[in-house]
Amino acid sequence: MIKKIDHLGIAVRSIEESLPYYEKILGIPCEKTEEVPSQNVKTAFFAVGEVHLELLEPTSPESPIAKFLEKNGEGIHHVAFYTDDITGQLSQASQGGCRLIHEVPFEGAANKMVAFLHPKSTHGVLTEFCTNKNPS
Repeated sequence: MIKKIDHLGIAVRSIEESLPYYEKILGIPCEKTEEVPSQNVKTAFFAVGEVHLELLEPTSPESPIAKFLEKNGEGIHHVAFYTDDITGQLSQASQGGCRLIHEVPFEGAANKMVAFLHPKSTHGVLTEFCTNKNPS
């Protein structure tokens, strides 16, 4: 059911301050920025082959990203796997003993439905499943 790594989420304090590193030093242009009010986060996406880097900037102190930054500082936040059956993927993870953060997918950035697995049951890696909101 998992088809590929969709993106790596990277927590940053400021997308504006981070852009020069990705665009000027690495030479990767920003494809788009987007705010996700449900998660209190602003995102910026960069394509690297078929995988994207997703910068995550908190827009509120209550944001999961703000809490992550406070505890860990800037850096890799999560790995997202693209699946063609997010509900089935969540069910498989749950049946395998994995703790789900979200039992029901919700709308995330980039027109995707997303759900997360708890890092305490994934060997310390916050894991996201994502799929297109409107499959083609």
